[in-house]
Amino acid sequence: MSFSIFPTKGNLINIKRSLMLAKLGFDLMDKKRNILVREMMSLIDTAKSIRGEIESTFDTAYKALQTANITLGICDSIAKGIEVETGIEIKYKSVMGVEIPKVTLNSEFDTRAYGFSGTNSHLDIAYICFDKAKRISVVLAEVENSVYRLANEIKKTQRRANALKNVNIPKFEKTINYISNALEEKEREEFSRLKVIKRTKQK
Repeated sequence: MSFSIFPTKGNLINIKRSLMLAKLGFDLMDKKRNILVREMMSLIDTAKSIRGEIESTFDTAYKALQTANITLGICDSIAKGIEVETGIEIKYKSVMGVEIPKVTLNSEFDTRAYGFSGTNSHLDIAYICFDKAKRISVVLAEVENSVYRLANEIKKTQRRANALKNVNIPKFEKTINYISNALEEKEREEFSRLKVIKRTKQK
């Protein structure tokens, strides 16, 4: 390995300081990664639970809608009369520098979305289940987006930690070793030179 740095005590002090900061940086990156991984794993467990619930809710909703279509005819005209959801609000919170979304649905369950004339209980069940699925979807979107953002940040943090551990820290350690050896060799040469001068004077 070639070194372009000049072996002086000043440079040795600077490199030692850089090494100390690199090790501190690695420790911080490692702690950050562990915290983010724990946060992500808890969200993954939540997402699994929500996915199971939303699949069950959609299954019930589609079966009820199918029955409603059979008993009432196509419910397309009723569906067109139901307003599109516009009450979704997204805010963000920071977890170790990662912007995590907080999604809320600011709308109440509308019991007057359609008239009771010309409908039946199967349509009611379908409407209730789809409303529930909508609300669960909001939560699932928040959780899955958070997992995605955390996973990306974990990758970045891991790359930085690896760079410090496998590149920067070994480089600083080798440079310190090189400068220390060079300074020791210089001191030995100086000591030998002084001994020669002393012997010459004594003669």
